Amino acid sequence: MSFEPHAEATRAKPAQAQSHWLRRLWRAAPTKPGQTYGVPGEGRTLPISVGAVVLALVAWQAVTALGLVAPLFLPSPVQVVQKFVAILQSGYTGAPLWLHVLVSAARVFAAFALACLIGIPLGLAMGMSPVMRGLFDPFLEFYRPIPPLAYLPLMIIWFGIGETSKVLLIFLAVLAPVTLGARAGVRSVAIEQIHAAYSLGATRAQVLREVVMRAALPEILTALRIGVGFGWTTLVAAEMVASTQGLGYMVLSASQFLQTSTVLVGIILIGLIAWVFDLSMRALERRIVPWKGRM
Repeated sequence: MSFEPHAEATRAKPAQAQSHWLRRLWRAAPTKPGQTYGVPGEGRTLPISVGAVVLALVAWQAVTALGLVAPLFLPSPVQVVQKFVAILQSGYTGAPLWLHVLVSAARVFAAFALACLIGIPLGLAMGMSPVMRGLFDPFLEFYRPIPPLAYLPLMIIWFGIGETSKVLLIFLAVLAPVTLGARAGVRSVAIEQIHAAYSLGATRAQVLREVVMRAALPEILTALRIGVGFGWTTLVAAEMVASTQGLGYMVLSASQFLQTSTVLVGIILIGLIAWVFDLSMRALERRIVPWKGRM
């Protein structure tokens, strides 16, 4: 009696499973311009995300309605919405809500623009030049893990309590991820691509623009998304000193008077603004680096 057919069927099962996975991956492959590869079912995550948010809100409302947590520590979603409407109508500490949003956004995006102007060229230089990497890498790696609150006193001592110290504090939080992302993007370029460009007669500037920059752009855009997130994270610390406007100021001021609903309004607004910017960066990625994820 031979067991060879059974052995053949056993060996065929992994191949069949692999073929099934490849068919699912093929169905998930991009078929439209700007669409990127992803794991099967990735495009169907929006209903799951919406359901998760709704479930969290229902659980939040249930916990507060049953009195499991005192409103002082966790007000209900209805109370947070009511507080948001009240601040929207009457403002906070004499300033309208839109002004607090505008001031905080101006601080974050001014620091973000400055970090892009300095961090991207610096990261590209560090990725292409061992000398530049040796000069700046120790300082970058030294200050990168230090929390912004640690060097906030230095910013105040050196630059005072005005806007300069606030913007510079956020700038330092954004600079490291932007620079490291640009450096990683350069180092991800295949040396064969550079040699091929030179063999076709490209100049050094053309290689930098058409090969290095194009290959590094996905990493740079990802670093920008991470960097602006660090910027919003540092906003509250930046607005701790001598601030009378801004979402971070609103959160800190309300916390001193145990106005938890106002604190939550500020936190939610910061998160929503950062999320909208992240969605904009994702759309920009799909537009200017449509090849990302297709390699």
